[in-house]
Amino acid sequence: MAKVGIITDSNSGITQRQADELGIFVLPMPFMVNEETFFEDISLSQEEFYERLANGDDVVTSQPSPESVMNLWDKVLKEYDEIVHIPMSSGLSGSCQSAMMLAQDYDGKVQVVNNQRISVTQRQSVMDALKLAEQGKNAAEIKDFLEKDKFNSSIYIMLDTLYYLKKGGRITPAAAALGTLLKLKPVLQIQGDKLDAFAKARTTSQGKTIMMNAIKNDMINRFGGVDKDKIWLQIAHSHNEAAAAVFKEELLEVFPGFDVYTDPLSLSIACHIGPGSLAVACSVKI
Repeated sequence: MAKVGIITDSNSGITQRQADELGIFVLPMPFMVNEETFFEDISLSQEEFYERLANGDDVVTSQPSPESVMNLWDKVLKEYDEIVHIPMSSGLSGSCQSAMMLAQDYDGKVQVVNNQRISVTQRQSVMDALKLAEQGKNAAEIKDFLEKDKFNSSIYIMLDTLYYLKKGGRITPAAAALGTLLKLKPVLQIQGDKLDAFAKARTTSQGKTIMMNAIKNDMINRFGGVDKDKIWLQIAHSHNEAAAAVFKEELLEVFPGFDVYTDPLSLSIACHIGPGSLAVACSVKI
């Protein structure tokens, strides 16, 4: 039986410490802060990142260098026969395509998964990959399974501000000005590929209701019903821990008995949406 190593990037929300505990490997995502390079969870902590953002520093996401990716693969292949590499959604970054190109030189030993996930749903793919590897599946079989499973997840994110989306050129300045003027709380969605507009809420509580209803609809209409034995429920947030804890209690009133996993959003997403966001996600259990 082939020994399969699992690699993901820090967009999964899995820290270096957690990776050691799980027996997997996490590629840290690079950031340019005022043109200086930092690495998530290595030389840039969540606290430092939000401080720099609040100071108005120029914070830009970058993708891992080909050298850093291949160095990690080479290191892991000394210990494992094959690799399953689970990068962030190809719709949100070029790092997935880059990894696929690099993997062509590895004679099938590196299987790059393009399953369009991010944050807590990407983390769930990693947990699923571990489980499949334990069941004896090889790297190609795990990649195939995860890619077929990609649309069995859903994310809704309520933003506190449109400032960062505007700054990153993700929305028009006019739309951002209108949102700021009306103090709207935009709710975005990630279904597979891209980050898309979903709804506009006037208040935080209205936004939370919109997200809870949307997740419930997805469970009923796409994932076979509201069933804690069949669905993982997740919360993510950007620098908004207290609000996430309150939101968890509210979610459990709507979804009693569910196991709700909470994680900070990775910095690559926070960079584009800013602090103060709340997200709810679900993934179908394999």
